Amino acid sequence: MTTLPRPTAALSADEARRIALRAQGFLGAPDRRSGVRGVLRHLGAVQLDTISVLARSHELIPYARLGAVGRKTVEAAYWTDTHAFEYWSHAACILPIEEWPHFAFRRRAYRGRPHWSHELPDGAYDQVIKQLRAEGPLTATELGGAKKTSEWWDWSGTKVAVERALMYGEVVCVQRRGWKRVYDLAERAVPAALLHDELDDTECLRRLVRLAGQSLGVGTRADIADYHRLKGEQVDAVIADSGLVPVEVEGWSKPAWADPAALAAPPRGRHRTTLLSPFDSLIWDRARTDRIFGFTHRLEAYVPKPKRVHGYYAMPVLAGGRLVGRVDPAREGSGVLVARQVTLDGPKAVPAVAEALVEAASWVNCTTVRVERVDAPELRDPLVREVTRALMTALR
Repeated sequence: MTTLPRPTAALSADEARRIALRAQGFLGAPDRRSGVRGVLRHLGAVQLDTISVLARSHELIPYARLGAVGRKTVEAAYWTDTHAFEYWSHAACILPIEEWPHFAFRRRAYRGRPHWSHELPDGAYDQVIKQLRAEGPLTATELGGAKKTSEWWDWSGTKVAVERALMYGEVVCVQRRGWKRVYDLAERAVPAALLHDELDDTECLRRLVRLAGQSLGVGTRADIADYHRLKGEQVDAVIADSGLVPVEVEGWSKPAWADPAALAAPPRGRHRTTLLSPFDSLIWDRARTDRIFGFTHRLEAYVPKPKRVHGYYAMPVLAGGRLVGRVDPAREGSGVLVARQVTLDGPKAVPAVAEALVEAASWVNCTTVRVERVDAPELRDPLVREVTRALMTALR
């Protein structure tokens, strides 16, 4: 039986919540000089997802921290001048380019994988590498076709080959074009000083555990493992040497670890009021979100419509360091942001939800906000009034 180290500090539940908010960039003045790239490096991973309602998730994540940064600015920050690469972390994520060496353990694991869900046709892999070398960055369609049929899962041999090469690290996704991955050879796309798999698994895992702890501020073993989708035993093997320190958190049933820098000074500063992507790293771990915020959230995009409770793409509303409601948004062609369904944590949440809606509307060039269903009908009119007031203030 493993003996756990004695905690070096005891945190209240409120202290842990505030540490987590600061670590994720929601408490204190944002570093606007470093912009989107600073957000990426601060978080260590920005999750990608196909769904686009207000915007895609990787756009929503810097918006939630920095405010109305231009969407073209976001894309340029990620993909120009080799600042980032896309790889499998928490899920498909944009990652800082300097972390390329630390994913060597995962590339090795993929290379040693005995079974795959798609068969690799003979010669397809070599052909993809040859074509990329000759023609430069290409999408799967440009390489010869992404799918054999219209079914999303029915990959062509070319798509199978280039995705396998991406997992092995011979190919890199250098940008998204119309949501299609654009592939290039790693030898061209990754700076020479970073293009190696020299770090052993232990060094890679130690670094990723340390990064996860810094990005979380404080977390349990499961929280830390989930950040880059490591196994629990992988975390156990390196956490003692990761630089994180054991702490005890009020109300948490499991041991926790914290970033020493997060404990050095109490979190202070301004809280953001904003809509959150369901894939934001503040809330992507549902168990942790429930434990820290007392907020149970579930993405219902893949739930049959009659069974949805909060809506297709319900976005939690963060205000005052709390999750105070949900909004299921949509956009209409004439510059209207529609709040199709709103869930409020009581009357006190009304001003914050109105503020979040109006700021989001401005960001996506909508001049009107229409509120449809509110879970507490008696709060619909107060919310409409607050939205109207906020819109008039914004237009002055």
